[in-house]
Amino acid sequence: MTTPANQANAGVEDVPTIHPRSVLGRLPRYAAGKPPVVVEGLESFKLSSNENPLPPLPAVLEAIGAQTSINRYPDPMTTALRAELSGFLDVPPEDIVTGAGSLGALNQVLATFAGQNDYDAADEVIYPWRSFEAYPICVGLAGAAGVQVPLKGDSTHDLQAMLSAITDRTRVILLCTPNNPTGPILTSAEVQDFLAKVPGHIVVVIDEAYLEFVRNADAVDGLAMYRKHPNVVVLRTFSKAHGLAGLRVGYSVAQPVLTQHLRVSAVPFAVSQVAEQAAVASLKHNDQVVERVQSIVEERTRVVDGLRGLGWDIPEAEGNFIWLALGENTPEFAALADQQALSVRAFGVEGIRVSIGEPEANSRFLALCATYTRRPGVS
Repeated sequence: MTTPANQANAGVEDVPTIHPRSVLGRLPRYAAGKPPVVVEGLESFKLSSNENPLPPLPAVLEAIGAQTSINRYPDPMTTALRAELSGFLDVPPEDIVTGAGSLGALNQVLATFAGQNDYDAADEVIYPWRSFEAYPICVGLAGAAGVQVPLKGDSTHDLQAMLSAITDRTRVILLCTPNNPTGPILTSAEVQDFLAKVPGHIVVVIDEAYLEFVRNADAVDGLAMYRKHPNVVVLRTFSKAHGLAGLRVGYSVAQPVLTQHLRVSAVPFAVSQVAEQAAVASLKHNDQVVERVQSIVEERTRVVDGLRGLGWDIPEAEGNFIWLALGENTPEFAALADQQALSVRAFGVEGIRVSIGEPEANSRFLALCATYTRRPGVS
């Protein structure tokens, strides 16, 4: 007797297996910061995603609420935002290409300049490691071959090793400053020296997602490099300092020799009208953004000083996060943080990134660190 179940399963064995591109099996999976564990009697805090703990500015929320035309497609050129950014950054609007966060802008760069070409060998993209965990995923999906260059012992880029890694297949080099997840910046002097030695046909991306939190006077200014070097692309975002992570709006800045191609690969309508108007409103009230960022920087200083006062050895912290090189003790510390209703971002057995959050969260984190004996810097 034929049943509905029999009918549903009939011929299943005859259906061919559908395989994804082979590269998917070789790529790591992006692991977003997990939410905190609920612990009775404790307020939970998420310190795992480098989010701004403060809500958007009131003017931004007002601009979001005023958007009623979401039944219409957004402006594909994000004209209003590029015009506002042009005045804010003192760059031509034609040099700005928007994207869904700085990650979306990065994907547009890779889709344009690196991948599988008309010959057998894939293009190569050089980047530091450990760095932003999306880099190997984005590079692989673009069809390019990633070349990971290990960080130096102080968690900074090894620029000399990155130069040595350049081959005739290199098409793009990624620099992350401050480096996520470890924290240090690149200086103007070292980047200028680096760019002078990179062949001019190679695109160099300066990822400045955390620029607004930097206080080191020697830190590189990506825009200054873009003005001097036609092969430089600067990435920035509204996700961190402006607190618009949920709206996904970022951008790249490059000279026309690059943007003429980037506009071809730009994802249509990547930035919604809600995100665009929110970003415009935030720029118009940037003085308030600066005040909020400074409050986070002050909390970062409190956390860094507190850790070092406890004897913890941590790298320079110039983003809105700090790095704990805990090695094999990483899972243990992450579990202890869970017990304190704090979610942190653990990277295997390498270390833990902890975002600077609300003052109470930061104080609880420091209290946990005061009781942990297997800290970096202790033999």
